[in-house]
Amino acid sequence: MGRPSKYPEELMQRGIRLALESGRPVAFIARDLGITPDALRHRVRLARSGANAEGGDPLTSRQLEELHRLRRENFELRRANEILKSASVFFAKELDLNRPK
Repeated sequence: MGRPSKYPEELMQRGIRLALESGRPVAFIARDLGITPDALRHRVRLARSGANAEGGDPLTSRQLEELHRLRRENFELRRANEILKSASVFFAKELDLNRPK
């Protein structure tokens, strides 16, 4: 059994997700999250290799490519959704009929 992780699992998972979806360098993400770059880089490599939590067979290169494409698309869609939510709040305030003019 290995030694316990220095960082909370949720923090590492967030760092891995950001590294895979955003395309930003691992060192910058690690610095932003307060993680050592080597620790995050190691976990990102494991995630990219297709090693899953169950310890099953690694993903094929075709499956990995599709997974990366879908993660990027998901990231962009979530970002666009946040922009649309902000815009709808802005325009709802503008159209509020109860607002004194």
